[in-house]
Amino acid sequence: MYDILKTINSPADVKKLDAGALETLAADIREALFNRLTKIGGHCGPNFGIVEATIALHYVFDSPRDKFVFDVSHQSYAHKMLTGRKNGYIKDECFAEDSGYTNPEESEHDLFNIGHTSTSVSLATGLAKARDLKGGKENVIALIGDGSLSGGEALEALDFAGAELKSNLIIVVNDNQQSIAEVHGGLYNNLTELRETKGAAANNFFKALGLDYVYEENGNDIQALIKVFQKVRNVDHPIVVHINTQKGKGFKLAEENREMWHWCMPFDRETGQWKFDFSAESYTSLTAGYFMEKAQKDKDFVVITPAMPMMAGLFEPLRKQLGKQYVDVGIAEEHAVAMASGIAKAGGKPVVVTNSTFMQRAYDQISQDVCINNNPVTILLNYCSFDGLTDVTHLGIFTIPAFANIPNLVVLAPTCKEEYLAMLDWSVEQQEHPVMIIMPGNVVTSRAVATDFNKINTFKTEQAGEKVAILALGDFYQRGQELASEIEKKLGFKPTLVNPRFASGLDEELLNGLAEKHRLAITLEDGVTDGGFGQKVAAFYAASPMKVKSYGLRKEFYDRYDPQELLKRLGMTTEQIMADIKSLI
Repeated sequence: MYDILKTINSPADVKKLDAGALETLAADIREALFNRLTKIGGHCGPNFGIVEATIALHYVFDSPRDKFVFDVSHQSYAHKMLTGRKNGYIKDECFAEDSGYTNPEESEHDLFNIGHTSTSVSLATGLAKARDLKGGKENVIALIGDGSLSGGEALEALDFAGAELKSNLIIVVNDNQQSIAEVHGGLYNNLTELRETKGAAANNFFKALGLDYVYEENGNDIQALIKVFQKVRNVDHPIVVHINTQKGKGFKLAEENREMWHWCMPFDRETGQWKFDFSAESYTSLTAGYFMEKAQKDKDFVVITPAMPMMAGLFEPLRKQLGKQYVDVGIAEEHAVAMASGIAKAGGKPVVVTNSTFMQRAYDQISQDVCINNNPVTILLNYCSFDGLTDVTHLGIFTIPAFANIPNLVVLAPTCKEEYLAMLDWSVEQQEHPVMIIMPGNVVTSRAVATDFNKINTFKTEQAGEKVAILALGDFYQRGQELASEIEKKLGFKPTLVNPRFASGLDEELLNGLAEKHRLAITLEDGVTDGGFGQKVAAFYAASPMKVKSYGLRKEFYDRYDPQELLKRLGMTTEQIMADIKSLI
């Protein structure tokens, strides 16, 4: 197994292979993909579909002299195998050596650590500009998927490149007719027309921007790709190479269900069964259930997502059932948020849902278009937890500092199923505030909760006690419960346990009351403490005798960490916090 792949230690080795050996190499790469993905999961369809193009790129161009920039870079597994990192795919003990994205710390063939979309053309224009200033002659190649073309940054970069850059830039558009879910937007009508006419359509989006253009129908044919790449190598102007590929190529299940197999958990190769129990209730399934019921009862309710319907559990049948009450704007968070503000202004009830890490792109729209205008938009964010997504490019731990300090924005942090659904319904129905809800990342728990959130920044005392007050926000409420139990058991007194509920403000009346019977306030939050909830509490008590100890993550770009080991390293286990409490009181 891997007879050809084992001989590849750099792109120079790829150039030595004849046509037959290149085909064998492609087969080896797919076997290596199966080996890694079946055991630890990762991005499946994007990597299976780009194998031939990656081989052809390295056959024709000379990395790292020629510069490759992979958009999102979740399709860079084959690139890694051809640039000295094959062991991370063919040897189980080496899996941890390779991240799921390009990473300059791993190899000189990776220029950027990239995990967000629509960035490659912008980055590549920067490389090209620097090359031109220095008098260089190398090729700069940006690889971007058709799904990523819907992102605003990609459109801005194409607009710039076509009109302003007068030197070598090769933009490979990998067109597999799919984003994560189906594609949306007028651009895709033109891509369809270009495919159907084999690139000859008079209506050509890329040419309209001033870019040169070539089309290759056989995007999974190594020899055809080698020819087209040889044709554009060392070109003296920006050019788009539009290739038609099959997402999931070589893995039948991924070819047939491109959405489900965009990313995968570890799975059984024969059956395709993921090695994960999806039968348990989750916050995404609760969200989908709420959306479907709400839409049926209220014609003014609408769900908007920037290409991330699965963050709300909206499988294709549910999307179809929602009909006009579901909008996928493509990878366009800025537009999603601004559109939602318009809907709210006109009396609609919009909910925008995506991953926390992607909503960073729409900070200005949240601040300007929504919050200054105080329009009642609901923004629902998934994967905000420290133990959700741990790749450095997808961290949700900056959610509270990033958004909770925007004026007018009410940021809610639910602690259980009942509280989550109550907050969601309150937010959709109220007309006074823009609201952001941090979707819990814990397993689903149930308990009786207060459901009135009209009095903004009103905390809920769940257990009245003395000496130590624990303010445990959102996902960390259960940790607060555990800590309260340990204090009572080990230190002999009952502490106060507070569910803050609101991450964006303080209940000053409650905090003043706590100062009368307590000597220490402990804050627990699932995120970075700098600019976070705990610092607000500490600042409030700064001139008082009340001591405050805030627990959360440091302001760092953590990468591929073990969540429980990280808590221990930061002194955030219950045992470690207990030791702190003993010393402080």
